[in-house]
Amino acid sequence: MSSEILNKKVDTDVILNSITDGVITIGTDMRIEYLNKAAIGLLGYSEEDVIGQNCSKLMRSDICTTSCILKRTMDTGEPISNFETIIKDKFGRPIPVSINTALLKDKDGKIIGGVEIFRDLSKIKELTEKLEGKFSFQNIIGKNHRMQEIYDLLPVVAQSKSTVLIEGESGTGKELIAEAIHLNSPRRTGPFIKVNCAALAEGILESELFGHVKGAFTGAIADKKGRFELAHKGTIFLDEIGEMSLHTQVKLLRVLQEEEFERVGGTESIKIDVRVIAATNRDLTKALDKGQFRDDLYYRLRVVPIYLPPLRERKDDIPYLVKHFVNKFNKEMSKEINNVSPKVMDFLMDYNYPGNIRELENILEHGFVRCQGNTILIEHLPKDILKSNERSADVVFEESDNPLMVLERGLILKLLNQHNWKQVEVAKRLKISRATLWRRIKQLKIDKEEVFH
Repeated sequence: MSSEILNKKVDTDVILNSITDGVITIGTDMRIEYLNKAAIGLLGYSEEDVIGQNCSKLMRSDICTTSCILKRTMDTGEPISNFETIIKDKFGRPIPVSINTALLKDKDGKIIGGVEIFRDLSKIKELTEKLEGKFSFQNIIGKNHRMQEIYDLLPVVAQSKSTVLIEGESGTGKELIAEAIHLNSPRRTGPFIKVNCAALAEGILESELFGHVKGAFTGAIADKKGRFELAHKGTIFLDEIGEMSLHTQVKLLRVLQEEEFERVGGTESIKIDVRVIAATNRDLTKALDKGQFRDDLYYRLRVVPIYLPPLRERKDDIPYLVKHFVNKFNKEMSKEINNVSPKVMDFLMDYNYPGNIRELENILEHGFVRCQGNTILIEHLPKDILKSNERSADVVFEESDNPLMVLERGLILKLLNQHNWKQVEVAKRLKISRATLWRRIKQLKIDKEEVFH
């Protein structure tokens, strides 16, 4: 290499103007001293417009007045990486950006200002929203193939008046499914009435559902409409239908068959036009065998059955649910948390979720309350959850006849989940041949359905 090339000094301005990210520098007085061509092109200002002005007039972000990250860097000396926020250009157009900050020092190490580098995320956000649109329906989030099947079914079911029975564990989102059916149905402008059958005693439930007449029982000082009357021309959602008494089940069956009922203590038949959606976290087939639930009502309700899988069987949905709840809590708590740490995500992917999606939401809400930065760390999660997960893993390990096989099987399952059953990629991660991986999958009896659940 010639000495001419070695001694050639490249102009800093040439370098900064050749990159596609916006760059601005400010002095210790928070006034703009420089911006590159990418910043000018993105924000729409000329150098004459902004040089010497306070940087908040250029970026026009909410954080400029509440928590300026460039000032934070200058005060603490700590750089900030990949901070996502919204800025506005000269014409007020909002632009999603990712920002990095750093200190500017002279040759003696004295702080003379700060530098902010920002990347336009508009295209990425647009593509992400399109992709996420494929993995959601109303407020229901899910990439898992079983959730995709439900998404395909919901618009068709919504157009009919057929009764629907939604089955699944507590916390899986049964009410969201019911509401999505209603909002996409011809009845969307009518009422959506919810009743928790497990929360009301038998006598009270009957009165709540069908209403009562004055004097029907002690305390009935006036006629009262029931939930079915209130749901006329709309939808009624009967949650925890498995807790309904046999006596009330008979009355509900009549409503489904004849679309009429009498109020408690009354004799007049009241005609209604109501779509019924029921839900349960119980196995109703076992209740049928024990005589706790009527066969005729079960089959009348189960015209269209929908089963919501527990979260532990659809773990590929967890990253999408995490992002959904991060966005939700940022709005509710006015925070700027934009991520969870890799260690937190690993924990969330491994956890068994006895409380399903509701539990995941609670875990993240706890993390939001404790997190003071822009990334949720493992120490921000509930301590009892972290300890219970360690205990459950220890029990499986200790009770196994072959603990090493338990560890190996768990690792292969985790990698297969992460790489969508792409065995070539998993084999590379494990540094073994694909043939060896295939044999271990067979020997450990790992099923493809097990991975994608």
